[in-house]
Amino acid sequence: MNKLGIFMNFWEKNWDADHVKYIKKAAEIGYDVLEFQAQPLLEMTDDKLKSLKKLADEEGIELTYSLGLDPIYDVSSLDETVRAGGVTYLQRIIGQIEKMEGTLLSGVSYAGWGTPGCVLDDKKAYWDNSIRSMRSIIKTAEDCGVTYCVEAVNRFETCLINTAEEALSYVAEIDSPNIGVLLDTYHMNIEENSIGDAIRLVGNKLTSFHTGENNRTAPGKGHLDWDEIFNALSDIRYQGRIICEPFVMQGGEVGRDIHVFRDLIDNPCEKKIDEEACYILEFEKSMLKKWMY
Repeated sequence: MNKLGIFMNFWEKNWDADHVKYIKKAAEIGYDVLEFQAQPLLEMTDDKLKSLKKLADEEGIELTYSLGLDPIYDVSSLDETVRAGGVTYLQRIIGQIEKMEGTLLSGVSYAGWGTPGCVLDDKKAYWDNSIRSMRSIIKTAEDCGVTYCVEAVNRFETCLINTAEEALSYVAEIDSPNIGVLLDTYHMNIEENSIGDAIRLVGNKLTSFHTGENNRTAPGKGHLDWDEIFNALSDIRYQGRIICEPFVMQGGEVGRDIHVFRDLIDNPCEKKIDEEACYILEFEKSMLKKWMY
């Protein structure tokens, strides 16, 4: 049965927050997984990491991690100092995830999050540098038992992997059991001709799945065809995690980085976000029941 999860920054406007609070909240609502931004792991002591892991185990919550890679660590960079520094940075993050007994890192972690500020007629040089970097990073992931999930995101957030087809090409070049594909319905809505066909194309290389509406609100409240989406997941017999990643509040680091410049739900206080999180869980359970079980 698929584990259902929620991204911590549905509630928070800054990337780092009270992880203890949200581990408990995810458990109270009924989720199986809490995902949060991986950068704060580097700022935690080993004792802190162990205490969060212990709490998560007690609450029955799996912790997973995602990353929008800061451009100063861009592993596709044509600047060799930046590229090499990014490799070391990501290897350190994987090491912290291993200490948490975690098994998944996903996101835009194959290039700096954002697009090059130049005219780009050919992205091959960036692609090749990213592949070269990933071949070093993936060895660390293999040693640590971490699956490295590359996310296909829209053209405004990267130039490298925008489609399921590009994600598959990237994964094929790395050729490791510890690399897979993350698809996200929000991004697919922008880039794919058919969301269902994109899911079926990735098939057994799909190792994590993010849900969110066409405008990144809760699934079922926009114009995406969720029957198509869950039917396609059923077609490939997907058994992995389904993590909802809505962003609905303007302001803070999250609003700035995700480009949310208006509140997407009325009165987005904690109580209202809690209600939305409960709704998401029940909606996704209903879709799983309809199409997959």
